[in-house]
Amino acid sequence: MSVSTVAADQSVCAPLPVLGRDVTVPLVTGGEVTYAALDYAASAPALQRVWDDVAAYAPYYGSVHRGAGYLSQLSTDLFENARKTVAEFLDCRTEDQVVFTRSTTDSLNLLARVLPADCQVFVFETEHHASLLPWRDAQVTYLDAPRTPERAVATLERALADRDPHGPALVCVTGASNVTGELWPVRELAAAAHAHGARIVLDAAQLAPHHPVSVRDLDVDWVAFSGHKLYAPFGSGVLAGRADWLREAEPYLAGGGASRTVARRADGSVDVRWHESAARHEAGSPNVIGAYAVAAACTALTEAGFDDLVARERHLIRKVRAGLAEVPEVRVLSLFGDDAPRVGVISFVVAGWNSSHFAAALSAEYGIGVRDGLFCAHPLVRTLLGGDPQSQGECGAPEAAPGEKSLNAIRVSFGAGTPDEHVDRFVAAVRELVRDGAKWTYRTEDGRCVPAV
Repeated sequence: MSVSTVAADQSVCAPLPVLGRDVTVPLVTGGEVTYAALDYAASAPALQRVWDDVAAYAPYYGSVHRGAGYLSQLSTDLFENARKTVAEFLDCRTEDQVVFTRSTTDSLNLLARVLPADCQVFVFETEHHASLLPWRDAQVTYLDAPRTPERAVATLERALADRDPHGPALVCVTGASNVTGELWPVRELAAAAHAHGARIVLDAAQLAPHHPVSVRDLDVDWVAFSGHKLYAPFGSGVLAGRADWLREAEPYLAGGGASRTVARRADGSVDVRWHESAARHEAGSPNVIGAYAVAAACTALTEAGFDDLVARERHLIRKVRAGLAEVPEVRVLSLFGDDAPRVGVISFVVAGWNSSHFAAALSAEYGIGVRDGLFCAHPLVRTLLGGDPQSQGECGAPEAAPGEKSLNAIRVSFGAGTPDEHVDRFVAAVRELVRDGAKWTYRTEDGRCVPAV
């Protein structure tokens, strides 16, 4: 199918307004162009509505849970209402807790910290490092990359059948791959986990910005995601789900807010009673603006309607995949095949090009921002590229010079704020670079390919 035949669908909704949509950047070849932000999988631009909501609250900023003044009480209400909004967005169960963290990485490290003794953890090698690495103090079984959703379920079932059935177990799985964008069979994996007496946590960092996430419907025990991928500013995240392991463990951080009462004992030591609510793992003054921003993003996406947002994203996915299919030198990376459902995350390699060189040319000559490297998912990318998944490599830092082969890839990603013009320009730029080569000379500096000055 020719990219030119992918007609604009009049039923597709317009992109949501985001910050930076009118920012211009210089080109090495001269002039300026409106920046095409196509690295949503790393950090999505903040929704304009979220930014406006945060700006409206900013004059009323106050410390929560500790003050008698009006602004403190207002901020406390806003912070706790943000917790309720996130719970509604995730369709949490009544007894679930919503803990505000710094990011998905922080959320999963928190969960790793509260695991019961002798807990076994099962995780596919396909995970982002945020969900691959936190379990260092547990007994971890790493599962090979499956090539179909059905094989993923079967692989997990076999692994769980071989475990000690009497101890606690946890399965960690992504909802959508940050490398291929493919959707994982979360509901089926949750059923397999529960059938074998295990619990499951969903890394929804790439899923929540693109699709509705229901804790009840998916039947997961916990879900983790980041604000900066959900069109909110940096610095906020969420861990939501079952309260028992969170309530029974020592606090993730010790300090004010986590403690309910503190008293000196006669022997000179300190006696502490910790909160049993989410505050148990939110010690210190919390990121109130971050929590409010996450809640504002949840509200904005819900009111925009995920049906419309999903339809628009599928329209963009078709455009990009059709355009890349017209360039024989391009190979799109996939675990589950071309027909697998996916979000707007596509990784690829270009024959004859170092991935860093290609990404640098897209930026410097066309004003298009993508990502290159291993995407903090080293074993998966190396498996998809036919390399050794156990090989060492730096996140996003190619080891080869321009024109040399490197075991890295290029990732283009988009979402609710992406206009058609950005993906059209990207497809045209890929075609032109492959056909004509770069217009500029590039060199390697500090592990990255940059325009030579």
